[in-house]
Amino acid sequence: MHPRLLKTFLAVARTRNVTRAANEVHLAQSSVSDQIQALEAELGAVLFTRSRQGLELTPAGEVLKPYAEDLLALTGDARAAIDATKVGKAGTVSIGALETIASARLAGWLAGFRAAHPGIDIKLKIAGSGDLLRRLGDSEIDVAFCFERPPEIDTGETDLRLARRVVAVEPLALIAPPGDNRPDVDLAALAEKHFVATETGCVYRAMVDKAFAEAGLGKPSLAAEAGSIDAIAGLVAAGAGFGLVPRLAVAAAIDRGEVAELAWPGPVRSAEVVMIWRRRRVQPPALKQFLADIGEDFAPVRRAGGRPRHAASSRS
Repeated sequence: MHPRLLKTFLAVARTRNVTRAANEVHLAQSSVSDQIQALEAELGAVLFTRSRQGLELTPAGEVLKPYAEDLLALTGDARAAIDATKVGKAGTVSIGALETIASARLAGWLAGFRAAHPGIDIKLKIAGSGDLLRRLGDSEIDVAFCFERPPEIDTGETDLRLARRVVAVEPLALIAPPGDNRPDVDLAALAEKHFVATETGCVYRAMVDKAFAEAGLGKPSLAAEAGSIDAIAGLVAAGAGFGLVPRLAVAAAIDRGEVAELAWPGPVRSAEVVMIWRRRRVQPPALKQFLADIGEDFAPVRRAGGRPRHAASSRS
């Protein structure tokens, strides 16, 4: 199966239309049709069927799709690894992360990793958790860092192509307007308060809803919905209400006295930071080194004597 045929097959599978696929892969429509027919002849199976909605994958096409994605990714990885050797580089790792995690926890670790492995180039992309998972599934990034998604917002099927590891556990912080420095507050009192939170469907909002549900408080009474943790901290500082967020996102605001921190009395008091990457038969050397070097709580993994540990051999 030539990579060119697989690339065309995936374009048709994505667009469900020969014309749009032809534009995507820069071929004539007739060439796209010829390549699909050639692939079907090679495999001895029909890959697409027509419907009112466009071209649909047959059962054989559904089976081929993940293999085609992996084969093209492996081809690209091999080419990139060889190109890197030509310029004396070890390769590139493309990382995606939530802005909170990137700025508060990942940036310092990446600086140390880059110093230990100057031949590995780092690309860092900031996005929301849903977009990070999509980019990871489409091989646009190599590894993603986000908070573990509670089951109530992670309703899709488990993507078996992805591996995940918890790399940190971050405490939740209950923040209040400055001057509200009560040493503690009980659940009954919190049930009467208004909260500022992100919108429904966001991983941060799911943390709040889960914490309230586990505490027997039902859903929080909202004063406002905000699009970022910084906006939540700003609204809380202005007196709009309380907030429940990962502490790493508001530690600086707490230290500056812009918001007050209270003890959250509920049973759910932390959120897990997960590192997620795509399983491959052969991991690119740079990514293998990256995965091997990151330890719990974003600590560098080092050998005795202070030298970074070399990447372990792994197929996942």
